[in-house]
Amino acid sequence: VRKVSQGSTLEDLLDALLSGELVFLIDGYCEFLSVDAYSPEGRAVTEPTSQSIVKGPKEAFTEKLGINIALIRKRIRDKALRSEYLTLGTRTKTKVVLMYIDGLAKKEIIDEVRRRLNAIQIDGILETGYIEELVKDNRYSIFPTSLNSEKPDTVAGCLLEGKAAIFVDGTPFVLTVPALFAEFFQASEDFYHLYHISTLVRLFRYMALALSMFVPALYIVLAAFRQEMIPTPLLISMLAQREGVPFPTTVEVLMMEVVFEILREAGIRMPRVIGPAISIVGALVLGQAAVEAGIISAVIVIIVSITAISSFAIPNYGMANSARIVRFIMIIIASEFGLMGIFLGTIALFLELCRLKSVGVPYMSPFAPKAKTAVKDTLLRFPMWKSAARPEGISADTSPRVNAQDIVTAKQKQQPEFK
Repeated sequence: VRKVSQGSTLEDLLDALLSGELVFLIDGYCEFLSVDAYSPEGRAVTEPTSQSIVKGPKEAFTEKLGINIALIRKRIRDKALRSEYLTLGTRTKTKVVLMYIDGLAKKEIIDEVRRRLNAIQIDGILETGYIEELVKDNRYSIFPTSLNSEKPDTVAGCLLEGKAAIFVDGTPFVLTVPALFAEFFQASEDFYHLYHISTLVRLFRYMALALSMFVPALYIVLAAFRQEMIPTPLLISMLAQREGVPFPTTVEVLMMEVVFEILREAGIRMPRVIGPAISIVGALVLGQAAVEAGIISAVIVIIVSITAISSFAIPNYGMANSARIVRFIMIIIASEFGLMGIFLGTIALFLELCRLKSVGVPYMSPFAPKAKTAVKDTLLRFPMWKSAARPEGISADTSPRVNAQDIVTAKQKQQPEFK
């Protein structure tokens, strides 16, 4: 039994019955008791499918709300952990839970999240994507402003930083807000390895983002407008490969990008056994056939392959999708305005990122506005004893999370002196 509640209206009685609860009615009383003993059949706790890891817990959320909350409480055994239950959807009556740690999360942020959830008027909530879109600060932005995860340790880490988590019954994905730009390039596994390795991997992820967005556009600029910037031997090789190709460079790039996106989508929708084979083998076969037929040049296949592999290195699927949209925009800008267009497009991209907010918190924090304590866990992962502070502007608790210096000092004092 998870919950026992009391009601007195016919509407409350119908809601309890439609939710699968056990209702007790006593003759002569105008009130009733409802017992939440509903235990539907569902998927057991398994490994995460969308966030693969090498080291760390290999548990994932399920479609059962009670199990998901239990997975968090198993990791955070704190009496200050709060769970607020809501019901959204006039027809689906979907159970939604707002979870946070009282004393760590800022009251203003929790109040704002609660207000936005209560303001949702919709006939049905079937997945966290509904809430993610409805509570978004900048609704027309292509960048995600809430973190989506199916790993309990990731959500627990966000709660310990003073953030809020939104659970929806019937989906294994949980939203955490506020979500900052730098957090979309972090993984829970970063904190399970030494900081040297994690820092190097994070730099590779940012490099992958830049390659994913700008490589095709830069190739168009160099091949069509700035050929003098290409080394002469490489330019001769590129011109020899393009001999007989009937399409301009921009059309070549767009053709291959569209074909690869179709193959990627086909690989996702196909059965898991043959899906990856279709996307990889299909790209190789079609690319080789197109080169041999003289439709595209071989260097285009290399450019598109680098772009695709780089997009796979971005740990968050929502941010990877945003990079795909930016890539196509940059291709069009580069084909029309050349190198200056890429510069102006990059400036506009940074201005857009600085304009965004996540539940009122600046999206580019701690870079804009700058916060010295939080910078230590963004581009680089500093050692834990160097990045003990919680994120400024998000957490209400300013006390350090780690006091490792005292441990080292105490150990040094206990060491015996040898003469």
